[in-house]
Amino acid sequence: MNASQEATHSETLALMGEIGRAARKAARAVAHAPAEAKTKALQKAAAAIRDQSAEIIAVNADDVEEAREDGATVAALDRLALTPARLEAVARGLEEIAALPDPVGRVLATFDRPNGLKIERVATPLGVIGVIYESRPNVTADAGALCLKAGNATILRGGSDSPRSSTAIHHCLVAGLEASGLPAEAIQLVPTRDRAAVGAMLAGLDGAIDVIVPRGGKSLVARVQHEARVPVFAHLEGIVHVFVHAKADLEMAKTVVLNAKMRRTGVCGAAETLLVDRACAPTHLQPLVKMLLDAQCEVRGDAATQGVDPRVAPASEDDWDTEYLDAIIAARVVDGLDAAMEHIAKHGSHHTDCIVTSDEAAARRFLAEVDSAIVTHNASTQFADGGEFGFGGEIGIATGKMHARGPVGVEQLTSFKYRVHGSGQTRP
Repeated sequence: MNASQEATHSETLALMGEIGRAARKAARAVAHAPAEAKTKALQKAAAAIRDQSAEIIAVNADDVEEAREDGATVAALDRLALTPARLEAVARGLEEIAALPDPVGRVLATFDRPNGLKIERVATPLGVIGVIYESRPNVTADAGALCLKAGNATILRGGSDSPRSSTAIHHCLVAGLEASGLPAEAIQLVPTRDRAAVGAMLAGLDGAIDVIVPRGGKSLVARVQHEARVPVFAHLEGIVHVFVHAKADLEMAKTVVLNAKMRRTGVCGAAETLLVDRACAPTHLQPLVKMLLDAQCEVRGDAATQGVDPRVAPASEDDWDTEYLDAIIAARVVDGLDAAMEHIAKHGSHHTDCIVTSDEAAARRFLAEVDSAIVTHNASTQFADGGEFGFGGEIGIATGKMHARGPVGVEQLTSFKYRVHGSGQTRP
């Protein structure tokens, strides 16, 4: 590292220290802010996004063009791009989060002790949440809004491919905060592309950050999980399966599989592997494979799958462990429910998995025994989304087993404390 780089590095660390201290101070304010103030802030932010939609889309076009020139994939460009419809969805998402019940102060449990003590478990904010993300500039709004609703301050470090888009959306969030009398520092966007900023956040900013949430590709999430010195809500990848059971209705299976794979191929809930029960393969496999191929989805299959259509490419062992995030799917025939669950246990990522069947007993076993954050029965895996769960959005999907699992919405962005009410009791 030369002198110039050392100076830049030092400046970044100093900047991040200031951001961390400001966030910690703001967190104390928003933790006790009236629910009405948080609601107003998000409503005003939604209005600002609509008012400034033309400007946001214009700067987003600059981000997309720069990413294209840098060789971004089609899937990456899709995640980056904002359209009027997508921006309207961002604004509606803010309003939906604003309309949610305030999670702070919820009494989660109450119990009385024999000595007369009355104990309550009460929801409290986590504090300061650091969000590190790539592409999708809508995460700027989703993450900032969800954290604010849960009484937290947020430090956002957007992708180096979307600085203009994220900044424009962030300005709208700040406008909402200021209009409601909340500190602007409650939602901060790191204003530098210097990668040292990420390292500083992972180190916790001298105790300022309580939780880190990564949103992005496997390399980003792996780095965060490896280096973070604070708790992490994340999933490494979404190797998502759809299992078409022997008693699946063919038309339903076609509908679910096509949506699960092709609605949006670049989201983490997109199906990456199709498993077809050998018992129904004679009637179901060829129509399913043809449907996918005709929809311009590449199919990589085992010998049985290759045998039903010459357009199917042979699958390698790596295909069963690959998150494509593209119009590609791996497909194989399995010997029933147990074999399907064994395949998922070996190759899955504990994200989202689906069974299509009219057999309620088989569905109950699948839902009980598949160890994923989200399991679906006769429903597309693309419902793996906090908004679809009624959470008003999500900051991400977590596949760990501590605290938050599945879509991380406002309730999952709180912790709790115990309130103990006595009448002079002492412990003998």
